[in-house]
Amino acid sequence: MAAGHNGSITGGAATMQQELLFKVLVIGDLGVGKTSIIKRYVHQIFSQHYRATIGVDFALKVLQWNNDTVIRLQLWDIAGQERYGNMTRVYYREAVGALVVFDVTRASTFDAVLKWKDDLDSKVTLNHGRPVPAVLLANKCDQLAPQQPKLDSFCRENGFVGWFETSAKENANIEEAARCLVGHILNNEESPLVERDPGSLVLSGYTNTAKDHLNCSSCMKW
Repeated sequence: MAAGHNGSITGGAATMQQELLFKVLVIGDLGVGKTSIIKRYVHQIFSQHYRATIGVDFALKVLQWNNDTVIRLQLWDIAGQERYGNMTRVYYREAVGALVVFDVTRASTFDAVLKWKDDLDSKVTLNHGRPVPAVLLANKCDQLAPQQPKLDSFCRENGFVGWFETSAKENANIEEAARCLVGHILNNEESPLVERDPGSLVLSGYTNTAKDHLNCSSCMKW
């Protein structure tokens, strides 16, 4: 994904800040709460009455990762029925991470998680051929608590970098899950920023701050 530099002025002295742009997919079955999670994360709002997403929707979240780095997350809200079409290959292109969501009150949405993960892995990889990092969100945890040992082993066995109990309604663990994912995105990068177009940079690698700022309280530790 493209990333650019932006100079900011603080206290009368010019300070260069690095700006990175990451494309992150939010995928899962219809009605699991993907749009609600994004609305809560980006706009700090919640409604019980979102209409089903048709095709794909977008949102932008700006994170001040540290004193030197601003991260812009381009969140792609992929409609729950889109996995069955060919358009997901277009939607997934250049993604560097994913949030895979299921509804803890509907077992069928958990059963579909691996289909979404397999679809993701078959259509997009990182530059070095590895799968993009994916965090599993057990959403609507305000209604039912997921089984932790089951999800620990499930994520370990199926290539998820971690999982979180989330609730858009109660604003539970959404910030933490996103920060976990961003930390893994940064940690996966291996080579330096390479300039491609004037005023634009391609993020092919970035490792300086990843380990210091990886905060995944519910991420898998193995």
